[in-house]
Amino acid sequence: MGRRSVLFGGAAVGAGLLLSACTSNEQAPTTVTPAAGTADGKPGKPVTIGFSAPAADHGWMAAITANAQATAKRYPEVTLKIVEAGEDATAQRAALETLIQSKPGAIVVLPHDGAQLTATARKAMAAGIPIINLDRAFTDELAFRVLIKGDNYGMGVAAGHFIGRRLKAAGKSSPKIAEIAGIDSLPLTQERSRGFKDALATYGYNVQHRAAAEFTIDSGQKVAANLLQAAPRLDALWNHDDDQGIGVLAAIKQAGRREFFMVGGAGSTKAMETVRRDDSVLKATVTYSPSMASSAVALARLVANSRGLADLAELAVPKEIRLASETVDKTNVADYLPLGF
Repeated sequence: MGRRSVLFGGAAVGAGLLLSACTSNEQAPTTVTPAAGTADGKPGKPVTIGFSAPAADHGWMAAITANAQATAKRYPEVTLKIVEAGEDATAQRAALETLIQSKPGAIVVLPHDGAQLTATARKAMAAGIPIINLDRAFTDELAFRVLIKGDNYGMGVAAGHFIGRRLKAAGKSSPKIAEIAGIDSLPLTQERSRGFKDALATYGYNVQHRAAAEFTIDSGQKVAANLLQAAPRLDALWNHDDDQGIGVLAAIKQAGRREFFMVGGAGSTKAMETVRRDDSVLKATVTYSPSMASSAVALARLVANSRGLADLAELAVPKEIRLASETVDKTNVADYLPLGF
């Protein structure tokens, strides 16, 4: 809390899905949303789309909800019905149960925990309500009509290759590499770490120091401070999340460490601005765009109206869509800054 399979920004979804621009933690989220037309230029039938995601206590999560709301407003036939997800899977389950009783045309849900909410999603599907599973996957394919997510494994791969290439170019044969993950119990964190490990292995490298935080600034600072004490010398560090990275960078500055470089994760505006200034150890970030929420609402609208994607031969929306993770460094940061959150 990718590599490109499908990118909403170049290819059209309906009349075209655009990558969303959101802001850092210090600003209210802003968005770039899809055009309101459909493949045939006509609005679909009126549809209520339910929406549930964890509370916006994190810059990326705030952007998720903001993108969903902004996209729904683009479609005159769409009513977005947001239900509070509460503090945990139990609370979100109760909220979704109530939402299912209202029989919306579709539900977009980013679960606290995919495994714990799978049975509830299956109940909705059995009731004829298509589920658009956003980001954190359910454990049963019968629980969703469409899964749209970022490429967590690809994030790790992208970070690993950036670090590997840079260290190889510097002639490092046995570098000291560290990793600050997110929440280890989440499959997305496990996938990111696996991708990072696999990419580093292609250079003959591995991770010597690893710790998990909680996707927050405070946890990032605390975990980074402890890791830096345990590692008197480092060559590179990958931090999974740019929000917790604010704390990580604060710990690095407090420790007075400058001997290594760092790669961030998710593509926040604040991280990209730091990369552009090139005045800290942070030299790149790998994207995980909250634009997927915009795409999820647009997909829910198409599914509820029995429509497909305009540029595909198939008549129905695909079962799974995975966005890409792009590497942003000082050579291309100007292009990616408008897409930050």
